Amino acid sequence: MVKEAVEEARKAAEETAEEETAQETAEEAAEETVEETAQETSEEASEEAADSEKAEEGSEEKKKFFGKKKKDKKDEKIEELTDKLTRQMAEFDNFRKRTEKEKSQMYEVGAKDIIEKILPVVDNFERGLAAVTEEEKENAFVQGMEKVYKQLMTTLEGIEVKPIEAVGKEFDPNFHNAVMHVEDENLGENIVAEEFQKGYLYRDSVVRHSMVKVAN
Repeated sequence: MVKEAVEEARKAAEETAEEETAQETAEEAAEETVEETAQETSEEASEEAADSEKAEEGSEEKKKFFGKKKKDKKDEKIEELTDKLTRQMAEFDNFRKRTEKEKSQMYEVGAKDIIEKILPVVDNFERGLAAVTEEEKENAFVQGMEKVYKQLMTTLEGIEVKPIEAVGKEFDPNFHNAVMHVEDENLGENIVAEEFQKGYLYRDSVVRHSMVKVAN
């Protein structure tokens, strides 16, 4: 009986030892599993955090390159008024230049019209003075007329009115009006031989063409 009891106690002790060993092994395996799980979880959390930071950085870059800050209404109004003022100033400058050009043209047309009306007076002075004899040149009245004529011509010259050169010059239809032709061996082809009426320029514009006789 004693032997059997000892044998049973030995078997019970071995079974207990095996159970304790299996339990320890299971506990060790469980701890290793927990540590591995914890490490994997930590790694996944780190990767997610890194991905989140990258996503935020990408979002910031997109905002910088693609997302423009909305302008303030006050700034938009200032830009609108500035653009409007710039356009108005350009239009005013164009209007001023156009007006000055039109005024200059109107002044030139008006000046030419007045000069054209004065020229017959100049012609009459020249005809009258040309008819004065040598004896009459000492006459006070004649001398007075000569002074008036010289003053008139000086005034015209002062406003850029000058006679067109004709006699001895080559005929130019831009300045001369040929009313007669003559054969003259002493003159070349298309040379003005005589002037019947003086022509005049106002600045660079013809007020009246010279009335001439052209040779050959």
